[in-house]
Amino acid sequence: MSRELSELYRSLAAHADGRTLTVPADLRRRADRRARFRITGAALGTALLVGGLATGTGLVLAGDHGTVAPPAAVPPPTVPASPAGSAPPAAPTPTSAPRTGSPSPTGTPGKTGTTPPRAPRSIPDRAFFVQAAGNRTGMEPVFRDTDALPALCDARYGSDAGIVQRRTRNLAYKLPQTPRGYVPDGSYAHTITLYRPGRAAEFLRELRAAVRGCPAQPGVGGGNASTSRPRLLADGDFGDGSVLFEIRTPVRDIDGRPTGDDEVRLVRVIRVGDVVTVLWEQGWEGTSSIRSQVDADSRRAVDAIEDWLR
Repeated sequence: MSRELSELYRSLAAHADGRTLTVPADLRRRADRRARFRITGAALGTALLVGGLATGTGLVLAGDHGTVAPPAAVPPPTVPASPAGSAPPAAPTPTSAPRTGSPSPTGTPGKTGTTPPRAPRSIPDRAFFVQAAGNRTGMEPVFRDTDALPALCDARYGSDAGIVQRRTRNLAYKLPQTPRGYVPDGSYAHTITLYRPGRAAEFLRELRAAVRGCPAQPGVGGGNASTSRPRLLADGDFGDGSVLFEIRTPVRDIDGRPTGDDEVRLVRVIRVGDVVTVLWEQGWEGTSSIRSQVDADSRRAVDAIEDWLR
């Protein structure tokens, strides 16, 4: 046996010799007391567990309904006795629960959308387009009481009876590459006519018929004695409908002799609702119309009218 183990046995024997052995009766009493303690502890633990489960169940049910249930027994309120001959007080009316969901609309029944805009009664200055910066000559447009269209034989327009107002202005323009201060490259008689409902579309139909019905017109072209020839041209998408035609006139020299060239004038008529705008390109000192420039100014004219009518 090792020395360390012998020392352990000796220490244990010395520790045991120093203590008194418990008699059997004391051992039984200690065992009984420990058993009673274990039974009481187990019963107490069971009671606490049952109570905790009951409390937890109550809280869960309360959470599901949004409120905690009131105590089982609540004494009713005491109602004082009514004086003799008087009616008993009315029972209190229960307060209704707050209504959930979206509130009912407060708009006026039977009314939807917004009031449509009124039809215009006059033509303001802003209905006329503003020239691009590169086309401005420095000369201001001038409003004049002049013809809106060139003569087309003996054409008459029944839609004129539906005119509310008509305004015409003359303005000069230059091409972007022409330096400012030089002679203008062309000019317009720009007319806007406001019609009663339906008459603007009627005017475009009448105008097409007038151009087709006038294959030759003598003396048109700014004093040129040559016979002019109007002709309808295919047009693009402008406004609610448009008519484009040319007036082609032979050029004469200072002595009145034909030079072999033609002077070409373009006229575009565009309808936007009950409004018609006319761009009659009249040139400058014998120049001819340039289609690309007339197209660009036609789009500006339509934009200005649409902005006015909004």
